[in-house]
Amino acid sequence: MTSTVHRGRWTRDDRAESMYHYLPVDVPAGASGLDVTLTYDTSAGVIDLGCFGPDGFRGWSGGARDRYRITPAAATPGYLPGEIAAGTWQVALGLHRVASDGLDYEVRVRTDDVVVTAPSDPRPTPSRPPRRELPAPSGMRWLAGDLHAHTVHSDGGLSIDELACAAVEQGLDFLAVTDHNTVSHHPHLAQVSARHGIVLVPGQEVTTDTGHANAFGDIGWIDFREHSDRWARDVHDRGGLLSINHPVAGDCAWRRPLTTRPPLAEVWHWSWLERRWGGPLAWWRAWSPTEAGQLATPVGGSDFHAPEQGRPLGVPTTWVLCDDESPGAVIAGLRAGRTAVSAGRQAPVALRVDGDVVVLGAAGTLLVGADGSRIAVSSDRAAFGGRSGPCYVEDHDGGVVALCG
Repeated sequence: MTSTVHRGRWTRDDRAESMYHYLPVDVPAGASGLDVTLTYDTSAGVIDLGCFGPDGFRGWSGGARDRYRITPAAATPGYLPGEIAAGTWQVALGLHRVASDGLDYEVRVRTDDVVVTAPSDPRPTPSRPPRRELPAPSGMRWLAGDLHAHTVHSDGGLSIDELACAAVEQGLDFLAVTDHNTVSHHPHLAQVSARHGIVLVPGQEVTTDTGHANAFGDIGWIDFREHSDRWARDVHDRGGLLSINHPVAGDCAWRRPLTTRPPLAEVWHWSWLERRWGGPLAWWRAWSPTEAGQLATPVGGSDFHAPEQGRPLGVPTTWVLCDDESPGAVIAGLRAGRTAVSAGRQAPVALRVDGDVVVLGAAGTLLVGADGSRIAVSSDRAAFGGRSGPCYVEDHDGGVVALCG
């Protein structure tokens, strides 16, 4: 048996020196794969786990796994199958949390007789609720979706197939699959999308301990270890879109330096439960404008991980005005700023249609303009002209019920 063992103790000094550390593994020619196991006291800290081969990135599972396997034909979700090149590989460790008195660890790597278990059979497509038809310009349609969801390719509890079925059951038209720091899910999206009749948008949640951002588009892997300005540049240059995620959400709040302002911002995250709290709106307005001189386009995300958490997909719902139902059309709609965000698929919504802001299902509320002006919404379908810039709808108690880009 060909194996490598690394043992040691990480300290706070190691964490201060660098978040990321690498343990070399010499892989011989003809190796069947890599089987990597990490052992440490999980009550004393959190160590993230990943892999880099001689040619670069081969996967990341963060703190969600303590073992992964990679072979030419298959790999543990979060990791990329492919050639097992002879040479020096690196087991990547992220020192996310290290106790003040240190953290002992052991990493074992085996390179022979490596086998990856085949995934389970796909689910049958569930029935879909009737679609909500909203007013839209000729030849276009508002698609209901969720721009933030995870699978077993990072720390989610569902396979891509199961996640797609859950989205169909919620009546969503599109779903962005945004696993943490990996793109191993991307090659599977088109097949699952065709099987279940839902648009699956490729995404990656670029994740660090000082902030998260979603990179949308089939643009390859974004290196989370780089400065966030590099994220923004790489996403832009490859034709994707970057969104700052849950910027005021506890220990996941955005605290990273960033010179360039991305075009999108996840203003409405599932954690905005008390919507009289003005933190997300205040951050959105205070955040410097994008290069185009506008506030970032508002989007929402459920940050779905597993059904048992009790946070369904599509809460909140992001609406994108599209000219067809495809990942490219969703990306194009986001790029053009054609968005609205509501508490759910059937909740009150405010849309831009042919120059007007159309508010639906929100009689008795107020439409608040970009300049802070307010106008009463007196019916369940009300249209208002001359309202430029982002706006929102608030209820009688000052709670936000809808956002309009």
